[in-house]
Amino acid sequence: VTTAYTVQITNAGGCSILDTVVVNIFNDPSMQAGADTAVCLGGSVQLQASGGLQYFWSPATGLSANNIANPIASPTVTTQYIVAGLTSSGCVSLDTIVVTVNPQPQADAGADQVLCNGAAVQLQASGGVSYSWSPAAGLSATNIANPTALPTQSTNYIVTVTNASGCSSTDTVRVFVPRVLAGSNQNICRGSSVQLQANLVGAPAGAVSYAWSPANGLSATNISNPVASPSTTTIYTVTAT
Repeated sequence: VTTAYTVQITNAGGCSILDTVVVNIFNDPSMQAGADTAVCLGGSVQLQASGGLQYFWSPATGLSANNIANPIASPTVTTQYIVAGLTSSGCVSLDTIVVTVNPQPQADAGADQVLCNGAAVQLQASGGVSYSWSPAAGLSATNIANPTALPTQSTNYIVTVTNASGCSSTDTVRVFVPRVLAGSNQNICRGSSVQLQANLVGAPAGAVSYAWSPANGLSATNISNPVASPSTTTIYTVTAT
């Protein structure tokens, strides 16, 4: 506490004199580093200290600044930060805050799928406790791990996986719905020819077989681009597998 100290000084002649010095005790700042908090790995949180005129944080690792009241903390591991607050009287007080770093879930949307048109497949995500799929088109549900997918065209489904700590990550599964395009209708003069061109779209890379019918007027029936020389107007149908 603030105290007055008195000294009595006596010389060789036996004369004495008194003097007093006062040692003042200033109250330390009521330093508050804030409540302990948590972030997901890769995330950040703004700290907020109060009670001082100047601040110094340590360690500086993961902080946007160490000499302000409210630095942004982005630690990669759970860290205890200590803040020292300084008042105009020169007194210093300390407080601590623990920033817990929670891991991200290992989101897994499953293997890519290939569907025949009109077929369905059950997706299977893993890695968390809750799930959210997008887009919703063609899905039986968007908030479960294993919705049934019945898309009408090839679609990238993205699943957001959240763990018990509230941290989230995403993964993508591609559902291929192949379809074949025989190209646009053609007009030729009698005795002329035209090269047809079939294309399989919305399918994964890999071997594809083609079958054209009827065979009349075609240079081949098992390639994607036969030459057609029909003698009459003909509708050619191509099947891609």
